[in-house]
Amino acid sequence: MIRVRVPATSANLGPGFDAVGIALRLYNTLTLEPAAAPQIEIQGEGERALPRDPTHLAYRAAVAVVARAGSSAHVPVPGAFRLRQHNRIPLARGLGSSAAAILGGAVAANALVGGPLDSQALLDLATEMEGHPDNVAPALLGGLVVCARTQDGVRWMRLTPTRLRGVVAIPDYAVSTDEARRLLPAHVPFADAVFNVTRTALLIAALSGGRPDLLREATQDRLHQPYRERLIPGFAGVVAAARQAGAYGAALSGSGSSVLAFGDAPGIGDAMAAAFRAAGAGCRTLAVEIDTDGTVVEAVA
Repeated sequence: MIRVRVPATSANLGPGFDAVGIALRLYNTLTLEPAAAPQIEIQGEGERALPRDPTHLAYRAAVAVVARAGSSAHVPVPGAFRLRQHNRIPLARGLGSSAAAILGGAVAANALVGGPLDSQALLDLATEMEGHPDNVAPALLGGLVVCARTQDGVRWMRLTPTRLRGVVAIPDYAVSTDEARRLLPAHVPFADAVFNVTRTALLIAALSGGRPDLLREATQDRLHQPYRERLIPGFAGVVAAARQAGAYGAALSGSGSSVLAFGDAPGIGDAMAAAFRAAGAGCRTLAVEIDTDGTVVEAVA
């Protein structure tokens, strides 16, 4: 039996659309072992909604790893798995729940069959399943990851950000990533492209260079947040409330609906929750820190 722990992630961080992500200390755990027939158990977030059959995303990832490993596996390949998942990452809230499921199944299966796939191969497989690397890369590698999908696989660099705390405001409604992507335009003004290039460069420098004071400007964006606001009522007010309460900067987490604020001033979470409530949404908040471990195999039995 293999047990793995996978962190939540926040992608984009404002301007770094599909290119930047960070791992957070909020974890799902998954155990995997050979079985005569598929068995799937789920506790926690999504336990009433997620499938308990081989269409389950983590199970599909485990099967994909076995198929890709093929004859390179060092132990007999299981015909089926018993998979148990304990979820703390909220679903469809922009915190990388699908990336965590994919990596949980993939890393566990890889360990179970002797580890034939290296980190690059696991990252490429997970990106194929997810469609983009900005959540799966930090979930696998930990820390702050800059990544690009190329014809030859994902190219990435992992950075260790300055110790920085944050607050995530999680409204009580979900946002579909597919729907959020459909709102994005096929073309953007040149000035908006330049705006995002400069802010993304500033974002990486601020997070890796110990300059949180730059995050107010560095988390601003013109490529996706203005178009997705219609899916997150009160978004602008939540960001403004976070800043007024002492956050260095705030941005939509992934495609939403959560908002991530950088900073640990005591009133940030309450201010963000109040702004969501003013827009008609219930909200919970979590204080978070940056995870630097990524996906970890915790036990092998």
